[in-house]
Amino acid sequence: MSGGWSLTALRYASRMTTRSDVFLRYGQYGEPDGPQEMTYYLWVLRKGERTIVVDTGFSAAGGGARGRTFLVEPLEALRRAGVEPDAVELLIVTHLHYDHTGHLDAFADAPAVVSRSEVEFWTGPLAARTQFAAHIEPGEVRGLDQRSGVTLLAGEQEVAPGVVSIEVGGHSPGQTILAIEGEHGPILLTSDAVHFYEEVERDRACGVLHDLARVYEAYDTIRDHAHRGARVVAGHDPLVMDRFPRLESDPELGVLVA
Repeated sequence: MSGGWSLTALRYASRMTTRSDVFLRYGQYGEPDGPQEMTYYLWVLRKGERTIVVDTGFSAAGGGARGRTFLVEPLEALRRAGVEPDAVELLIVTHLHYDHTGHLDAFADAPAVVSRSEVEFWTGPLAARTQFAAHIEPGEVRGLDQRSGVTLLAGEQEVAPGVVSIEVGGHSPGQTILAIEGEHGPILLTSDAVHFYEEVERDRACGVLHDLARVYEAYDTIRDHAHRGARVVAGHDPLVMDRFPRLESDPELGVLVA
């Protein structure tokens, strides 16, 4: 693979919840419940003049319906990071939960990639069942399914030189992670395959999932990449802001992994 990419994680929202809310059957661990911060990111890959956006955050309507508010509106976060939607050459959608699909329309002119099994599930009959439906915005899913220029992925595929999409499922039917050849070594962007580092460090499954066995298998895949030297970027952990260098131009906005 061809390296040289940098990854920017942009923090656009945050909320306080509880540990029992974010970890599956938390009571089984024999620990008292407590507060847990959950941070929301979207991501930008850059290499020279090339720009790829990974996921688009939640919309004001989608977030508001679930009691979520912005620290900074996602498209404004991108602009503050120097990214204009019309300059994006590829949109990668890691899965179709509401907090990743809220601004797909802003990138209507860019080709997009997403897992085939993800689209098929969320446009199928089970998506309307209560425990699944809570996690998507149907109009946003339909919009992606109906737009032109979408490539449906399966398994492990290189989507740009040095960027490999790996379908792991678990959290969502077609959840994907990205193995990236960075400027200074491999990077693994987990998206929501790992919300919090604690999931892989203590083998604690996430509270929202489609298939528990595949959640655990995804953790094993991620650990394997980490053991081979990849720097792991979790999907919702506030510790991302501490584990990587803050943006020099806007330290509260995000971090840079190169």
